[in-house]
Amino acid sequence: MTAGMIVCGAFALLFIVMGGVLLAGRGTWLIAGYNTMPKEERERYDERALCRFMGKLMFFCAACMLVMGADEIWPGQGLWLAATIWLTIGAIGTVIYANTGGRFLKK
Repeated sequence: MTAGMIVCGAFALLFIVMGGVLLAGRGTWLIAGYNTMPKEERERYDERALCRFMGKLMFFCAACMLVMGADEIWPGQGLWLAATIWLTIGAIGTVIYANTGGRFLKK
């Protein structure tokens, strides 16, 4: 087992744990920006929906980290690059999706 596999596995495990906390609806303290809002503004948001969405993002990040670790098993297949591209696309897409359309505002 190489150091790259260990690091990628550790990050994947961290993302899985954070994803579980967020999917349970208890991880608002993990969401950057949400914590720093005034209480009045936080009350406008559906915390459960926001946490579930971010939890799914954490599982996506974990999957990308596992693919990056798999590059150590099958070198030369471009898995590291593919996972990095998907992680970047996922992060940008998440920011756009979460910040448009008022999706997480309470109805």
